[in-house]
Amino acid sequence: MKARISVITLGVANLDRAVQFYRDGLGLPTDGIVGNEFEHGAVAFFDLATGLKLALWPTTSLAQDTGLPFSGRGSGVSIGHNVMSKTEVDEVMAEAKAAGATIVKPAKDTFWGGYAGYFQDPDGHLWEVVWNPQLLPEAV
Repeated sequence: MKARISVITLGVANLDRAVQFYRDGLGLPTDGIVGNEFEHGAVAFFDLATGLKLALWPTTSLAQDTGLPFSGRGSGVSIGHNVMSKTEVDEVMAEAKAAGATIVKPAKDTFWGGYAGYFQDPDGHLWEVVWNPQLLPEAV
């Protein structure tokens, strides 16, 4: 696994309100909500430092995608590690498991055209390892 975090995803109770807060209140740049054409697909991305994005995603969508029960306000957070290929997703997932991670959702093709899986570190922090052909990481 390369030393890179690409996306920090915050599960939010109200996506429109959250976008307004981060875009209009804090001034973070975004193209707004995308993915409305997919069930559980609506998400907003904000550019942070070079190569790092903040994603806002409804907690119900994050729970549906991971299979984990999230409830309440601000209850869902995942750290995204974007990689260059499907093969690299599988390699990182295997590396995490060998290091003691719990595989929450094995890697598989996604509804939006990528490939991803989730694991939890020994303290329960949720990581998504993802190949997204529209969001490839910079070479490290």
